[in-house]
Amino acid sequence: MAKNEEPVPVGGEEKPVEDQAREQTGQRQVRLRIDERDMDTTYANAFRANGTAEEVMLDFGLNVINPVAQQQGEAEIIFQVRQRIIMNYYSAKRLALTLGRIIRNHEEQFGELELDVSRRRVAGRGGN
Repeated sequence: MAKNEEPVPVGGEEKPVEDQAREQTGQRQVRLRIDERDMDTTYANAFRANGTAEEVMLDFGLNVINPVAQQQGEAEIIFQVRQRIIMNYYSAKRLALTLGRIIRNHEEQFGELELDVSRRRVAGRGGN
């Protein structure tokens, strides 16, 4: 198995990428070439997910503090949506499984990612 072909959990078990590809292509062998020439890179610290009967919509963007509200002593965050990705449910499931694996690997190496900001350790880096 090549370096970038790690097993991905599917249905509670780990399957090699080659097995997943065969299942997704009807057992035919298919060569995948990746073209990154027109790729855009965008940072997001927030997302919103929604779905229809046929598609999953993921909006990515930035949570920013509203400076006008802050000057008035109010707390308000604005979600600036920058990108919308629309996927079918099959691709969304593969994405969810892959993200789960990546996060699990990260936590095994660096420790648990605490989502509750008030419970993060102040002494450590803590993350955002």
